[in-house]
Amino acid sequence: SGTGIGDLCDILLMPTVGEVALDGQIKSRDDYPYASPFSHAREQASPGYYEVFLEKPGVEVDLTATAHTGWHRYRFPETGDPSVVIDLGFAINWDKPTEAMVRLENETTLVGYRHSTGWAKDQRLFFVAEFSRPIGRVVAAINREMQPFAGEVAGEAVAVQCFVAPDASRELLVKVGLSSASVEGARAALAAQPGWDFDAVQAAAAAEWEAALGTIRVETDDADLRKTFYTALYHSQLAPVRFSDPMGQYKGVDGEVKTATGYTRYDIFSLWDTFRAANPLFTLTQPERVNDMIRSMLAHYEEYGLLPVWALLGNETNTMTGYHAIPVIVEAYHKGFRDWDAELAFEAMKKSAMQDIRGTNFLREYQYIPHDKAGQSVTRTLEYCYDDWCIAQMAKALGKDEDYAYFMDRASWYRNLYDASTGFMRAKLADGSWKVPFDPQYSSHDFDVAEYTEGNAWQHSWFVPHDPQGLIDLHGGREPFITKLDSLFEIDSEIRGEFASADISGLVGQYAHGNEPSHHIAYLYSYAGAPAKAADRLRHIMATQYSTAPDGLCGNEDCGQMSAWYVFSAMGFYPVNPAEGVYVLGSPLFARTEIDLPGGKTFALVAEGVSQENRYIQAATLNGQPLERVYLTHEEVVAGGELLLQMGPEPHPTWGTAPEAAPPSMSAAM
Repeated sequence: SGTGIGDLCDILLMPTVGEVALDGQIKSRDDYPYASPFSHAREQASPGYYEVFLEKPGVEVDLTATAHTGWHRYRFPETGDPSVVIDLGFAINWDKPTEAMVRLENETTLVGYRHSTGWAKDQRLFFVAEFSRPIGRVVAAINREMQPFAGEVAGEAVAVQCFVAPDASRELLVKVGLSSASVEGARAALAAQPGWDFDAVQAAAAAEWEAALGTIRVETDDADLRKTFYTALYHSQLAPVRFSDPMGQYKGVDGEVKTATGYTRYDIFSLWDTFRAANPLFTLTQPERVNDMIRSMLAHYEEYGLLPVWALLGNETNTMTGYHAIPVIVEAYHKGFRDWDAELAFEAMKKSAMQDIRGTNFLREYQYIPHDKAGQSVTRTLEYCYDDWCIAQMAKALGKDEDYAYFMDRASWYRNLYDASTGFMRAKLADGSWKVPFDPQYSSHDFDVAEYTEGNAWQHSWFVPHDPQGLIDLHGGREPFITKLDSLFEIDSEIRGEFASADISGLVGQYAHGNEPSHHIAYLYSYAGAPAKAADRLRHIMATQYSTAPDGLCGNEDCGQMSAWYVFSAMGFYPVNPAEGVYVLGSPLFARTEIDLPGGKTFALVAEGVSQENRYIQAATLNGQPLERVYLTHEEVVAGGELLLQMGPEPHPTWGTAPEAAPPSMSAAM
């Protein structure tokens, strides 16, 4: 479920045969003395399990996990001295170890920690590793220089090689408990997993995943389609992760050890990505986790002073734009997840919006962010306007009328960057003039000078999820708006600029499905009375940007957002404005989809006659009553029941086209 920036890989274990040289210069991964080739032909993976054969040492490896422990099973060849390297100096991407320690606690147990800096400035991980057989000789290195081992080794970058006496089975198991707070927390993780029954642990992990993935059932005769869907559902649930250890402790954003009392502390919040569809999907597939995720964001606020932007292992990385914890929190409140302090949440939202960093001070002063004051000015302005609309909805729910009026006004400031002469959202300078020259296909990945974050004007000019009707009005009405949308998908795919963003991928015209800002755009047709055009675009995207092949994703997974888009769209609906609690209908892929809901309820979406050709909705009924609008509310879905769609090969001339059939918009409600 990877992101655009790699991290973790903190506690590296590698089975080896014979002594390896832990010293020497490392210039690339191939230089690591224990590195081994492998073949995909001898590799298997399933939820909760991974298997691979390492060719260099001739070791068969099986991996599985529990909530707080990783389990390793190694089968060594019949000859040679079996050993395991634990390399705390290994690092990927920007990460760099700052302090590490390994201690042999007894003949079967190693304890230690690794602290590092990089993307996360203060990353800490403590571990306890228990071996199923006694550890004999230990070889150690500090900073790639060999050192005598007298029971403990500590330094900036530490590595040890632990030899074990071979037995008839040539099998070794290692289980590793983890904690961001302490060795004792890691020890508690192991204490919860006594014994050495790897197969039982693997079976439990598989059963847990089977239950999680079984909350949605789809009917299709297409095996690849089924595989693509459930792979996407699996990917969507890999983040955020449990961060508090079995004692409830974790490293706070302020660097202090904290205790999560009465809830699980989560971390790894890639909110610029996941607020769009991954977090909304949790409200349907993992409702039992939603309140704890919100409480985790509020704990982040209490520790750091602001809501999370991009949280990574007890750190704020401040990666990406917006303050998108806000729509996640407001969405949860709107959908009835309220086991947290709403007043504290509103305080945190307002403080995020009224800070004097990340361009918000300029937004308040100019009612847009001038490009000569801050980079990524267009994207930031548009995203802040949406987040401000979300704050307004929370203020309204809490009876804060003055705050509601203020933030609703701010939510309308997106209009200040619309250039009617070009039909794009453009960068403005502090004097009110447009930044020139202007090229809607130009992109820069230099965030200090870029007007748009990881994109261009074609991709970012559509981000007004709280007010698509207002955006339609700016374009001069439905027909000009539809024409502009058509152009997005039909223009050439050239991206100009010497330092264009590599994140612009999955191109259909200038629509870039490989990056999140494009994800809602195809659904905007339905706001303009053209649901059939939405169906055409959505079917094309699903068919061309997702598959079971190794390159089956067109961009970074980004903590599940890329796959959550597919899960929603394949089911036939999508949260264009998540905090509104509304799902816009699209074009389902399956004859029947069932979602299990709390209280034993089920919501079924039945698409009669659906096929590759029959992609257009002809008529709809919700629980037997005609449905002429192109959206569902969250309340309708979680109440259970059945949405029946009649599908056909040609667009219906009237279904979903009337103005009153469109989903809610800020302008339409004013």
